Amino acid sequence: MTTPFAPSDRLYGIDWQAHNAEVKAVWDAFNAGKPIRTPVIVGVTTRYFIDNPDANPDGIDFKAYTEDVDLMFDTQLRFASWSARNILQDAQLGLPDKWVLSVDFQNYWESAWFGCEIEYLAGNVPDTRPAFSGNPESVMDRGMPDPFGGIMARGLEYHERFVERAANETFLERPIEVLPPWYGTGGNGVMTVACSLFGPDFVCMTMAEDPDRIHRLFRFINDATIARMKAWRERTGVPVPQDGFGYMDDSVPMISLPTFKRCVLPYLKDIYDTFGTGKNHACHMCGDATRHFTALRDECKVVNFDTGFPVDFGKLRKDLGPDVIINGGPHIELLRIATPQQAYDESVRILQSGILEGGMFVLREGNNLAPGTPLENTEAMYRAGREHGYRSEES
Repeated sequence: MTTPFAPSDRLYGIDWQAHNAEVKAVWDAFNAGKPIRTPVIVGVTTRYFIDNPDANPDGIDFKAYTEDVDLMFDTQLRFASWSARNILQDAQLGLPDKWVLSVDFQNYWESAWFGCEIEYLAGNVPDTRPAFSGNPESVMDRGMPDPFGGIMARGLEYHERFVERAANETFLERPIEVLPPWYGTGGNGVMTVACSLFGPDFVCMTMAEDPDRIHRLFRFINDATIARMKAWRERTGVPVPQDGFGYMDDSVPMISLPTFKRCVLPYLKDIYDTFGTGKNHACHMCGDATRHFTALRDECKVVNFDTGFPVDFGKLRKDLGPDVIINGGPHIELLRIATPQQAYDESVRILQSGILEGGMFVLREGNNLAPGTPLENTEAMYRAGREHGYRSEES
């Protein structure tokens, strides 16, 4: 069979058919709850590709990428192809059966939907500034935002254009599938959104000094989020409720467990109760939010955690037990600046921490590969996983 790799690709010469067969066996066993070794993945977003001259030789920036729907579509295809020929991980390498795309508005979209202005920052992802820091209650003056209004209207147009092109085009002789856009059907979490709208200082101080006030604001944000998610899921065919529902709130590492339980957990529980069936719930938290994980397991039925950093993996496994899926790995900055040997050694240390009890662990970068990270370091992490990612006999 003709190789899908060119001599300029990092993975040129790899036995990609053998690799793909091994990957399938690894994931089939893991998903059946009988892992043969820990899977190893590399989480890469548009940020990594745009900053990488090898993946982005034309120098496309976020402003051009975001404001031109066809450029976004074409660029995603190029990035997916480059990734499948250059990033070694437990994923299918080479030409896939199909390319999978989704409209990509990064993490600014939700605050923009509530009324914040988008800013394109040189050399970084787009962002927003708090638009309601001077008068937080003013966010409620016009009532709940239209689920398909503002930036969401633009997103719907983009989604429909993606679907139209995918139905009429192929890429490298493979079909293209468009997923329902996550920005409509999911959310960033009530505290994270509030920090974007009002500023984190206000949110944290008000939690401590005026909990009734923060609850009024959180309830408005959460009710609007639920209404939007329901509307988008109905329009794009995503079921309510669904198995394997996942959610997040990346700001909660800033607060204590009692504050989390009092001020944030009730709104996360509302989301999970509305959109999840109670089966295979997942959660992502940036930073070290592990002190909140048992509450999420017990109150929201989360059994699949994607961690940030830094994380005490041995303690986390003891806290959550052997059956809960945990995703995590080396600190993202260590991967960026370390030598390959240091990346390998840190990965081995994590694997030998006790995290492999039960075997339900996915080794990955400390969440969202930083621009400029040498792929030699992710390859060292991958090698560590293949060599040391086996649970002990007693577990």
